[in-house]
Amino acid sequence: MGKPIVAIVGRPNVGKSTLFNKLAGKRISIVEDTPGVTRDRVYAEAEWLKYNFTIIDTGGIEPESTDVIISQMRRQAQVAVETADTIIFIVDGKEGVTAADREVAQMLRKSKKPVVLVVNKIDNINQNDYVYEFYNLGIGEPMAISASQALGLGDMLDKVVENFKDDEDDDIDSEYIKIAFIGKPNVGKSSLINKLLGEERVIVSDIPGTTRDAIDSYLETDYGKLLLIDTAGLRKKSKVKEEIERYSVIRTYTAIERADVCVLILDAVHSISEQDEKIIGYAHELSKSIMVIINKWDLIDKDTKTVNKYKTEIGTSLSFMPYAPYLFISAKTGQRVNKVLQLIKECYDNYCKKIKTGVLNDIISKAVMMKEPPVILGKRLKIYYVTQIGNKPPTFVFFVNDPSCVHFSYRRYIENQLRDNFDFTGTGIKLEFRERKE
Repeated sequence: MGKPIVAIVGRPNVGKSTLFNKLAGKRISIVEDTPGVTRDRVYAEAEWLKYNFTIIDTGGIEPESTDVIISQMRRQAQVAVETADTIIFIVDGKEGVTAADREVAQMLRKSKKPVVLVVNKIDNINQNDYVYEFYNLGIGEPMAISASQALGLGDMLDKVVENFKDDEDDDIDSEYIKIAFIGKPNVGKSSLINKLLGEERVIVSDIPGTTRDAIDSYLETDYGKLLLIDTAGLRKKSKVKEEIERYSVIRTYTAIERADVCVLILDAVHSISEQDEKIIGYAHELSKSIMVIINKWDLIDKDTKTVNKYKTEIGTSLSFMPYAPYLFISAKTGQRVNKVLQLIKECYDNYCKKIKTGVLNDIISKAVMMKEPPVILGKRLKIYYVTQIGNKPPTFVFFVNDPSCVHFSYRRYIENQLRDNFDFTGTGIKLEFRERKE
């Protein structure tokens, strides 16, 4: 399963953004006394106990308002409710129950999602009498908190995480290679998955944005057990007309976090976009296994130089991840689709690769002899020892005299030496430098 998503909803000016900022651990949402300051959803990562989850701050809901901005804010909040796993419904303890609170409560009951009702602005334990009237909302037991003073937030979060499933699917998923197919709308993600599955498992349409959420399909093949994750297409923000598409971005990010292999799918007819670079850049930052598929290759007039021309053009935009392999296919005609799973498995195997410590140290010693580290502020880097401490992605720790002496160019040189000597095609790798006293 993906990371749980928690939406904070309520009418304007009840303290949603204040609570959001406390949970996120930093000030992200603008906090003012003016109702309607948060006009869009804002999201951030949070954690409590053993759980990591995504929280969304929404615009306030004014159910009866016909004001255009308020109506848009209401729709934004409704979308967050539709796609969240758990909802924190926040009300104002000083104002008491309002007609708007009742309307919001009714909307939440219809959603059939788990709801935690919190009564905010209870700054004193003796003010608990203010809480009881909120039982009338019929949405469960109200909990007193003060978002501004961080009172009662622990009990509230205990209640929130009770709704998270310790999913048995996680045990099942651990047996599978998880593959996220990402890219702009209408590049053929769903068509390719259907081709791989051999059935119409995912809706395929020429209308961009058909896939609203991340969709899982399980597949057992000669390459092992695979979990194919079809994600919603991502557009530039200026082109996002439907609010629900904005929310799909969060689901795509959580799909990337969950995946072992991220497959960026590009349309051969159109050039790579800034949005493509941004989303695959996130996978690169997480050192995921990555490959690039150029789909609709059947629509291109080709000569002997066409493939290299495309590789050069895409490689310029994706210069930060030269390790990613390319595959040119047509999901429609089936051209080279049989190579997709083979390449995914090769990338995944490199993502899981382990190197023996002795061999690793021999390679790094030779690399240092070929090219000495530069002197930084009168001090030269010394590498005493290196060992691999993990895989998925391959992670290496270098014990050195002073980590501050590691120049970025020398770090890149060391990474290139590892890549030249061991096949890490299709995977990010992590290098850590730790001080070891002589």
